[in-house]
Amino acid sequence: MRGNVTNLCPMRIVVTGGAGFIGANLCRALVEQGHSVVVLDDLSTGSERNLDGLDLRLEVGSIVSPAALDRVCEGAEAIVHLAALGSVPRSVEAPMPTLEVNVTGTANVLEAARRHGGLHTLLAGSSSVYGANPTLPKHEGLLPQPLSPYATSKLAAEALTLSWAASYGLPVLPFRFFNVFGPLQSADHVYAAVVPRFVAAALNDEPLVVYGDGEQSRDFTYVGTVVAVLVDALQRRVTSDYPVNLAFGSRVTLLELAHEIGDLLDRPLAVRHLPERAGDVRHSQAANERLLQLFPAARPTSLRTGLEATVRWMQDARRAHA
Repeated sequence: MRGNVTNLCPMRIVVTGGAGFIGANLCRALVEQGHSVVVLDDLSTGSERNLDGLDLRLEVGSIVSPAALDRVCEGAEAIVHLAALGSVPRSVEAPMPTLEVNVTGTANVLEAARRHGGLHTLLAGSSSVYGANPTLPKHEGLLPQPLSPYATSKLAAEALTLSWAASYGLPVLPFRFFNVFGPLQSADHVYAAVVPRFVAAALNDEPLVVYGDGEQSRDFTYVGTVVAVLVDALQRRVTSDYPVNLAFGSRVTLLELAHEIGDLLDRPLAVRHLPERAGDVRHSQAANERLLQLFPAARPTSLRTGLEATVRWMQDARRAHA
């Protein structure tokens, strides 16, 4: 692991999946800091609305297309690879599209980075790779035991990234994200993540659907914190020969999350339990020693603060579309 000296000069940065939730938050931060941003997104889950008002270039296309990647990587200095087909349940129902995008697509991104001069490449990996491994907190030296095609695809993407670094000297930084949440995260699809799904149900006066007993725990990480680390990594050109957890070691059960949202809205929330879903991990909590070695100034955002910002954004979005 290593971090180079700070580079605050404006850069040309490619963000795959930049019209998505994390990507659009990242693009906003990069544009505000004066960087030139090019987004590649097929808009299958992202939205052009997320990029409204930002001075950047949007290329509508897919990471499964080397030609599209060549168009956006021309003249770039770095690439943040966020594009993926997410959702454990979706991957269980239809594994092949997940593998095509997350594995073949990642190989295409790495090859494009290599073709265009060895772009500094940041990978959005996933804590789902730990899977059935019961050890808590999850440290990067643990044996991965993925439980779903999605988790397997993210492990493969991570392995590809590290192998391109070893084989071709590509400067890379593979992160493992843990349950990122915050503004711009959509609740309007069947595979929505738990935080926007819970908040949307609460705002609609509907019961919060919990799969299983609700005692499964997650290390929720606010998107603003994730973005701050990604921007710092780009500006200091931080690289790593090993995956790096991007979370801070919190552990919150789904029932505790539901209670926190209810407390924030100042009313009790009904919960409806459904059977557990195949591929879901029971507990997730990050060890963060490696993260803090590389990013000693990184600080978590409290769950309460992150939820307040998320609820406020979702309420504003509802009013805007009323």
